[in-house]
Amino acid sequence: MPDIGKLLWPKSVAVVGASSNLHSLRGRILEIILSHPFAGKVFPVSRSASDVQGLKAYPSVDALPEPADVAMLIVPAQYVPAELERCGKAGIKAAAILSSGFAEEGDLGNRMQQEIATIARRYDMAVSGPNSEGFSNLAASLCANFSPASDKSAGPLIPLQPVGRGQVSVISQSGGVGFAFIDRARPRNLKFRYVVTTGNEAVLEIADFVDYMLDEGETDVFLLLTEAVKSPEKFKRVAEKALRAGKPLIVGKIGQSEAGSRAVASHTAVLAGSAAAYRAVFDRYGLIEGRDFDEMLDLAVGFLACGNRMPAGRRVGICTASGGAGIWMADACAAAGLEVPILDAATRRALDAYVPSYGTTQNPVDSTAQGVQKFGYAEFARLVARSPSVDGVIVVITARRSAFLEGDLPKLKDLARETEKPVFMWSYTLPAERTVEILNEAGYPLFTTAHGCAGTLQKMADYRALRGRLPFRVETAPAADRSKTKAMLAAAPRMICEYRARPLLAAYGIGSENTGPLVHSGDEAAAAAKAIGGLVALKVQSPDIPHKTEAGAVMLNLDGADRVRAGYEQVLDAARRHTPMAHIDGVLVQAMARPGREVILGVHSDPTWGMMLMVGIGGVLVEALGDVVLAPLPIDRAGALALIARLKGAQLLGGFRGTPPADVGALADLMVKLSNFAFDHAERISAIDLNPVIVHAEQEGISVVDALIVKSDDRSSEGRSAAG
Repeated sequence: MPDIGKLLWPKSVAVVGASSNLHSLRGRILEIILSHPFAGKVFPVSRSASDVQGLKAYPSVDALPEPADVAMLIVPAQYVPAELERCGKAGIKAAAILSSGFAEEGDLGNRMQQEIATIARRYDMAVSGPNSEGFSNLAASLCANFSPASDKSAGPLIPLQPVGRGQVSVISQSGGVGFAFIDRARPRNLKFRYVVTTGNEAVLEIADFVDYMLDEGETDVFLLLTEAVKSPEKFKRVAEKALRAGKPLIVGKIGQSEAGSRAVASHTAVLAGSAAAYRAVFDRYGLIEGRDFDEMLDLAVGFLACGNRMPAGRRVGICTASGGAGIWMADACAAAGLEVPILDAATRRALDAYVPSYGTTQNPVDSTAQGVQKFGYAEFARLVARSPSVDGVIVVITARRSAFLEGDLPKLKDLARETEKPVFMWSYTLPAERTVEILNEAGYPLFTTAHGCAGTLQKMADYRALRGRLPFRVETAPAADRSKTKAMLAAAPRMICEYRARPLLAAYGIGSENTGPLVHSGDEAAAAAKAIGGLVALKVQSPDIPHKTEAGAVMLNLDGADRVRAGYEQVLDAARRHTPMAHIDGVLVQAMARPGREVILGVHSDPTWGMMLMVGIGGVLVEALGDVVLAPLPIDRAGALALIARLKGAQLLGGFRGTPPADVGALADLMVKLSNFAFDHAERISAIDLNPVIVHAEQEGISVVDALIVKSDDRSSEGRSAAG
């Protein structure tokens, strides 16, 4: 791994392609570097000028008086590989390539980008870009970029009174958006350490920079903007490392819509990937997704100020001087999935001494303007924070006038020191600059939207809960079962229909190996139905008809010999009409399953993230309902239960209108077993469908009604012909 420290902490910088024209990007980058008190040396490199912006210029990097630590390359794309090669030969160990015109431009650009990667490996160079906007090391006052957000006139690099005690780093594939974070965060006084833009990521990726910064230990919160992840296993390893360290990764994933995906492909020449799969990986490894600048900055402010006292649950106490604003905040909390419980009796008795008779102590606590004027915000927040009924407190304030908060500052500081619960401030008026400084000094995050405030508290609670589940406990199947099923899979056709799939799955405790008899005539079907007794189902078994219901090749609730014989002919006729050339192995006769709630379980291989487990409400209606969630494999039981809870229709699995709750525990156990099976055989399996799975009443288990396995290899024709 090349030394990223040479890139981010150089003692000398060469600007290759530097210009004195301040209206060009080649002139802007040098101007911005020189406008800040960077203590290192700066070497302009220009083939056409001997002096650039008052500094001696050099015709080439190999003519420098000493090898620079980092080279900023801003020359036409076709010259970049040769310049990078020259840097390597001159002993320069890091480069940031700002030039565009590479993989985003087609085949020629892609070949040049691959050449960049080859040269970087040859000289063990830390290379960011191409198609980037450079980087900033705020701690070193080095702004090696051409962003207007880095202009000296844009504001100080480090705020005088930052929020919290930690630092934020931004790592973004988009150059403009990366530097926009620091610009938009200035009114909120976040202290930034780095802003790094990675562009096309020919060599170094977002995960490489996160890894370096985690090891450095000076970044407390990360803001990431990604279009696509190029090295999934590296990304997951680094994400888990950050989760274990308690350093939140707040990520904006762009390119999730159809239009956005097209833009990503043309912008960085990579596919955006499945939005649902990305979200599943983010959920597993604790990445907190933000939808826009404001949400991501809200999260950063919350973690910086209260990262050492994250909420232990989702119960919130609200205290306000404005009844209407307090109700608005309560609504925002409910929308975010937070609870606003009525406070315990002891807390309400304590509050009664401070709240006028026309206020209320239920929750939200309406202290009224008179109560706040007399006792201050801090006193009400202190009393609410002591309640065992809440995990965090939101104080609704007006931040337009700072004088009142100035007087309350000593008590606010005392509260911040004594409470172990997060205390958030939401202002329903625009805050004065001094108010932001006061609250930052006291150690409180300030929010200007109710939903941003509530959403941050909710996501912090989820983050703490996920960290509490570490390490993830994943069971594995016995070696004997793995070897048995590997052999069975190797001999099976590519499309493994139900009667072949069940014995494979049964080895992992999924369903029953007894599939019911496979028959080849109406008389055999009638005899099988008589032996089973009761209502039966008939299902055509063909590797060429994976979705039998759509083909009409399934009949349900049949009884009596005549109906079963007729049903046999009917499903065969439907199958042949649907797929005339289908190879039909026979018809499966099964007892009808007991009723219950229908779900679908499945596994598929995502092109970026590999094997993903899916669970959805609706069974065969899942496509119409669209209520599915994903998780990367493997998954443990706690993870399975958490996944089920994320379904929009999860409440349908609970008890309602006299119907007992469904056996969610049995469903979670089945998900773990399916995860184990798919994980153990990931190299062989492309997809698995268990659809429908019927979840019976609590303690009554589940029924796997149908099963399909699709292999990922093409060696199935041998197995199929051998199977007859």
